[in-house]
Amino acid sequence: MYYIALGAVRRRSGPALLMALLAALLATGASCAAWYGLTVSSRSAGAEVLRAPVEERVILARQPGDTTDDPRGALDRFASTVREMLPVPSGTPVLGVVAEATYNYPGRSGASTGLPIAYRDGFCEHAKVTGSCPATANDAAISADTARRLKLKAGDTFRLRSATSSIPMTFRVSGVYVHVEPGNAYWSDKLFRAQGSLDPLFTSLDTFRDPLLTRQTYAWDLDVPLPLLRGDGAYDLNGLVNAAAPRFAAAQLELATPTGKLVDRVREERIAVARGVAIGLGQLAVLAWFAFALAGRFTGRDRRADAGLLKLRGSTARGILRLALSQHLLPLLGGGAAGWVAGFLLAWPLAGGLPVTVELWVALLLSLGLVIVVLGIALLVLLAVDALQQRAPVAALLRRVPSARADWRSGVVDLALVALAAGAVYQARQGGSGLGVVAPALVALAVALLLARLLRRAADRAGAVALRAGRIRLGLTAVRVSRQPGTDRVFALVAVTVAMMALALGTFSAGRTERAGRADVELGAPRVLTVTAATRTELLYAVRRADPEGRYAMAAVVDAGGSPPVLAVDSRRLATVATWRPEYGPIDALTRFPAPAALPLVTGDRLTVAVTSRRTTTTLLGATLQHEGTGEPVRVEFKGLRPGAGEASAAVPRCAVAPGCRLVAWELFTPEGSDDGSVTIRSLTQQNPSGAVLGPAQLADVTHWRSDFSSPAVHIATSGGGLTLTTVPAESIKVSVVDSPLPQPVVLAGPTPSTWVFDDAAVGRFGDPATPVRVAAAATVLPVLGHEGVLTDLDAARRVAGESDQGGTLQVWLTADAPASVVEAIGLPVLSDRTAAARAEDLAADASVVTAPFGLFAVAVGALIAAGLLGLSAAVDREAQLDHLRALRWQGLSRRSALATAYAGAGSVALAGLLGGLAAALVARPVAAVTAPPFPDGWRVIPPPGALGPVALAVAAGVGLVVLGATAWLSVRRLRGELS
Repeated sequence: MYYIALGAVRRRSGPALLMALLAALLATGASCAAWYGLTVSSRSAGAEVLRAPVEERVILARQPGDTTDDPRGALDRFASTVREMLPVPSGTPVLGVVAEATYNYPGRSGASTGLPIAYRDGFCEHAKVTGSCPATANDAAISADTARRLKLKAGDTFRLRSATSSIPMTFRVSGVYVHVEPGNAYWSDKLFRAQGSLDPLFTSLDTFRDPLLTRQTYAWDLDVPLPLLRGDGAYDLNGLVNAAAPRFAAAQLELATPTGKLVDRVREERIAVARGVAIGLGQLAVLAWFAFALAGRFTGRDRRADAGLLKLRGSTARGILRLALSQHLLPLLGGGAAGWVAGFLLAWPLAGGLPVTVELWVALLLSLGLVIVVLGIALLVLLAVDALQQRAPVAALLRRVPSARADWRSGVVDLALVALAAGAVYQARQGGSGLGVVAPALVALAVALLLARLLRRAADRAGAVALRAGRIRLGLTAVRVSRQPGTDRVFALVAVTVAMMALALGTFSAGRTERAGRADVELGAPRVLTVTAATRTELLYAVRRADPEGRYAMAAVVDAGGSPPVLAVDSRRLATVATWRPEYGPIDALTRFPAPAALPLVTGDRLTVAVTSRRTTTTLLGATLQHEGTGEPVRVEFKGLRPGAGEASAAVPRCAVAPGCRLVAWELFTPEGSDDGSVTIRSLTQQNPSGAVLGPAQLADVTHWRSDFSSPAVHIATSGGGLTLTTVPAESIKVSVVDSPLPQPVVLAGPTPSTWVFDDAAVGRFGDPATPVRVAAAATVLPVLGHEGVLTDLDAARRVAGESDQGGTLQVWLTADAPASVVEAIGLPVLSDRTAAARAEDLAADASVVTAPFGLFAVAVGALIAAGLLGLSAAVDREAQLDHLRALRWQGLSRRSALATAYAGAGSVALAGLLGGLAAALVARPVAAVTAPPFPDGWRVIPPPGALGPVALAVAAGVGLVVLGATAWLSVRRLRGELS
């Protein structure tokens, strides 16, 4: 029997080779799915881990302790106990100990604050210490913030009290530290961060021998290695932790495991990757099985005669089916082996690597298993087709001319598929669950089946009309398309593969555009530095000094805590630095309102004010200045102003430091017992260097001054003599400088805040209780803030705020080509450095994205399968077609016309399938609601881009034209040499 099968394969080597090609393509897709899925699953899980807050990657254990002569031994014993109860296979824990202590401010009775005493392994490797590391008992390294607050430096001594003792302990400051990489896992433990207003001091372990430190806490912190959090090799970290929790409770040890939720998210990410790869492989497999069914039908024409002869000789149905099985096994085994190897070779570059080491054997076995499963089902499909065909009587099996097809069966199948597509569309529009994930493919299939029926009927009628009209080539081509069995199914398969290719390309391209758009919206610029600065003024000055022309850098402040949230930017640099989108509104909306002329800066070290007092008592006049480099407020008091004309001076040494100070406000005080007469300020001069700051004309210009927005303006008067201030008894009046546009222009996104009544629009995040604003433009979206918020000018906002700096997240926005010299010249400590490209790449690590390349690979393999089926249908019909054309040649048909008919017959199906596939894609996109893959966190600030643009259609058409055209040409090439 097997020799007979081998002989049959040899006689029909062409169809057998094409069948082996189909098997190889399907096996390649299955093998690649296993290797690719495991590779990108680890990568996506790793990205989820790295995105998580560093606190979620650390396991913490605590044990209360007491004073001991051997603190090192106590820590080691504690670590050994934890290791026995929680046997994490890798990772190096960090040990430490903390004792509570209190610092009493000298000379301030009852004023104290917490200042924990701490030791931690590796402290000096994770901190930058100015001075020396603690080496002996009672040496202390204090933070830079603590040193500034307590006015301590290296070499000074200070005293602390333990939480359980009234006897003070004396420490010597050996050094001042700042954190190196404060976002590192080493500093994630809150026990070793500030518990109140002061950071812990770090000392040597010998300090904890002191009997005064009786209340101690031993700490064991493990930064869990990435492979364990990823779950490489199916490692179950949560299972280990859950099993250890009762043991820790019994030993009265505290165990904190914030890794639990992270591990759960990682597991969900891996499942999502597996689901995405399975969907791609599933669609490819269904397409391939459909192709195998058609291939079995085409090649079964020869096996029908074999089955008829075997039936005449008394063979049973089982024996005949076993013979068919033998004929199918050889091409399937050969193609499966080749595809198994090819899948690995293609998955390596497609995934950009291989699975982690512990999963290599898993990938090998999984790929083999998938190949066996998909080819096993393909073999069953072939046997089912043979079994259905071999049920016919012997006379029917031996007849070379196929019988007329009972079309009602195919109609029922087509109707069922259309109904299935309708259900999938409903599920896709309800959330994409169930069949909704393959709704585009099913809609494309439904459209292709409808077009196939139209194609057959159109070819039938066109052939008859053309032949009657004497158009031989067109008529013979149309008749061949309409009468060749299975042509409509081949057309449908080709159309579906082209449609899936176009949709996959469109979705892939739309996803890239969507991720880039989200990155631009979230950051606002190609590169964003989050920095630390004492004030907004310091930030603005540092950026403008580093980039005076405004070509590369812009200062920005994000105040997300406001209602509405506020984004303040250096608006004159916005067009150059920011990545602007039409949704943000006009880019020049804030620069349309010119600012008033700024008053001269104070650059001397002393100020003198000339006033005329109409009071009967001595007057106190205050002035608030702000250093233009640091933003530090400088408050000046001009004391002893007697009734009548007079002068008073005050020292302002900080204003002598470049670039100087700007005047923010005047304040006239009226203490109890004094009268409420007015005071006129006539001039303000400076010394060292000498010069006039404000003259009578400037002081008398009403456009330069305003009262508080919550105070009545009638207390201010301007005249030729200067600026007159008037108060009521027991009150003071504050007059601010107007050096920014008022009301302050803003760009508003989202609904108008409920606190804005009629034209009374105000924002309470600029220093005063509420600063009046005017909406210069409306936007649907704002960078960083999203759908709701306010965009305003940073310089105007900080001028209105004056000395009341509201903080926020300080940022420096940079262009993509900003040189390193500009970043270095800014000179502010950088907390984070993010780029839009890196953010888009980070978003590309989501499960819905990392599986997209495999989806493209699957549709490419599907296109090759369709081409292989197209070639197979031509190969099995070659002899019949050759006989047909030879007969026509005997009847006078020219060789040129005969060849043209052969080429047109093969090419017409390919071309029709290509055009039908593009039409099916255009229908499936709106019907199945095909969009760019949604973000897992539901982010939808800007509308998603179109998922089927002209580029995707053009690429799909080009690829389909090349592959299908080459297949059609090759299928006729052999016929050309045999036709005389």
